[in-house]
Order: sequence, then structure tokens, then C-alpha cells
Amino acid sequence: MAHTPVNHPARPIFRAIGGLVGLYFVVFGALGVIAAAGGDFFAQDDTKALGQGTNMGFSLLSVLIGVVILAGTVIGRNLDVVINQWMAYSLMVVGLAALAFLQTDANVLNFSIMTVVVVLTLSLVLLVVGMYGKVGTDDEHEAWQKARLVL
Repeated sequence: MAHTPVNHPARPIFRAIGGLVGLYFVVFGALGVIAAAGGDFFAQDDTKALGQGTNMGFSLLSVLIGVVILAGTVIGRNLDVVINQWMAYSLMVVGLAALAFLQTDANVLNFSIMTVVVVLTLSLVLLVVGMYGKVGTDDEHEAWQKARLVL
């Protein structure tokens, strides 16, 4: 895609930010597992971790999401770009679905409004990181520069 930057000068910073997002999910999930220990897997109670509603199911899902993001960040080679973009879109869907079912019995991940805000914010951060982290050849970088200047 010509409009996606290739070899952006701030690429290492964006990659580090992606790693921090993954680390946040791992820490939140681990704290959530500790807080939700002994409860039902999809409990809908007042269990919180870092001020966000959670249960054992969402805590374990958060750890999995964080590990996948961190693995992509460590591996690099544009795999992190694909993982960050897909995770961003997936988290947006999860966050918006949770918002729709917030006050119902369908809130199986025990989201609170703060959880929705954090998940949607982190998904936008991951999307930006995914868009600016692409690595390519010098020819691809030159083609991106030419396309950028034409617009």
C-alpha cells in the first residue's frame, strides 16, 4: 500500500510503544488472574484489576493478547505490523461489543466502562504502531516517498 509509510524514521519508537502495549496486557492479565482467583471463569461481579472490571476469562485472554503482541515485537520483520493491526481491529470489535452489552447478562468478560475505554484506547495505539512500523527495501521507501509527495 503506497500510503503506508515504509522505513519511517520513528519506527523503533513505535515498535517500543507496541511492546509496552503488549506488556500492559500481560501485567493487567496477571493481576486480573490474581484478583479473580477462586471465582467463576466468566463471573460478573466487582472483580477489578488496575481499576478495570475483569474476570478469569478476560484476564487469561489479556495475557494471551499481550504475549502475542510481545512475540510479534520481538520477532519483528513486519510480523509485528500484521499482528498489531489485526490485534487493533480485534480489540476494537471486542471493546465495542462489550460497550453494547455492558449492562446486560451478555457481559461475559465482566467489562466496566473503564475497561472499554482502556481497550479502545490501546487498540488505537496498536493501529498507529502497526501503520508506522513497516520495514521495507530502499525501493519501497522511495516509492512511498514519491506517492506521498504526489498526494
